[in-house]
Amino acid sequence: MLGLKLETDPRWVNIAESNLEDILVDHAWCEQKAATNAIKLVSLNPQHVDLVTDLLVIAQEELEHFQMVHNIIKERGYTLGPVKKDAYVNELAKFIMKGGNRNQQLVDRLLFSAMIEARSCERFRLLSTTMKDQELAKFYHDLMVSEAGHYTTFIGFARKYGAGVDVEKRWQEFLDFEGELIKSYGKSETIHG
Repeated sequence: MLGLKLETDPRWVNIAESNLEDILVDHAWCEQKAATNAIKLVSLNPQHVDLVTDLLVIAQEELEHFQMVHNIIKERGYTLGPVKKDAYVNELAKFIMKGGNRNQQLVDRLLFSAMIEARSCERFRLLSTTMKDQELAKFYHDLMVSEAGHYTTFIGFARKYGAGVDVEKRWQEFLDFEGELIKSYGKSETIHG
């Protein structure tokens, strides 16, 4: 369904399990950034009532996820810690089209968002099926389902509002770019790292 070109090496889960505090803190901030991204898309596209409605729901869900991860951090005696840059997301953002018309910019921003959700979904699936910690495995299974829904929403709006843009071609370009990009990741204790 996701179309990702390269799956995460299952050994990444060993890194995650050996560095749970780092993974959870990074994950918490990923959820906060996802909420902020949805709000930004709303603020840039208030003319699309259905997009605003659905992305406000996503923003709220992402904030709820942030709170859920924060609760796990506290329950396990960890500390949230400062936000860190997400190198994967920053590299992926460089692929967003510069210039073009508003419609092209909207499509690219939606596809960028869909790509992050797709990779997060894939990583959460891996955590849910491989982690020894059953509480976290279930947690990541539930989040995987949610991320899949977010992915579908973003890509659906790209297709809906992509008049004049070859959305399928651009999505394939995103998939190809991300497929090369992800080869440099999967080796650190971050959700996308």
